[in-house]
Amino acid sequence: MGMYGLWLRVSPAELERAKSDLDWAYELADEAVVSEKDSDISERRSFGTDKAWHALSFLLDRAEFPVSIIRGEEWFVDDLDDPEADWGYGAPCYLTPEQVRQASTALADVSEGDLIRGVDVSELARAEIYPAVWESQAELDWAVGDLPDIKTYFASAADAGDAVICWIG
Repeated sequence: MGMYGLWLRVSPAELERAKSDLDWAYELADEAVVSEKDSDISERRSFGTDKAWHALSFLLDRAEFPVSIIRGEEWFVDDLDDPEADWGYGAPCYLTPEQVRQASTALADVSEGDLIRGVDVSELARAEIYPAVWESQAELDWAVGDLPDIKTYFASAADAGDAVICWIG
């Protein structure tokens, strides 16, 4: 087991429903995560970063990426410790359709090399980035290995005008 960064594409209407019924959104997310594992990325509602979420967040922040695609930008709840809003490791957040478009545009200009250029794995170890595997360049390559699929996922969401729910599960 471990901690996984996860996303769920939702229409603007579904996002509005999720804001008032987080249990409904959780069920929608759970169903999509289970049923879509082998689907084409551009058609999936759900996708994620596996255990690389924290490293990818660190690398994107280091590169001054304009949108927090891992954690999200907007909170569903005011009380982040509310156990009823916990989707695994805390409450989910979301990106509005505009933030998804902004992320997609910014992702189009970023490569795996851009994110890891000049990074020493000891930086991730010192920052206690999950998971604690930071011993060689291979781990950095692993952390950014899904970037092409992430670009596809966000481009598809942006093209559809979708919002994205973000959580660590």
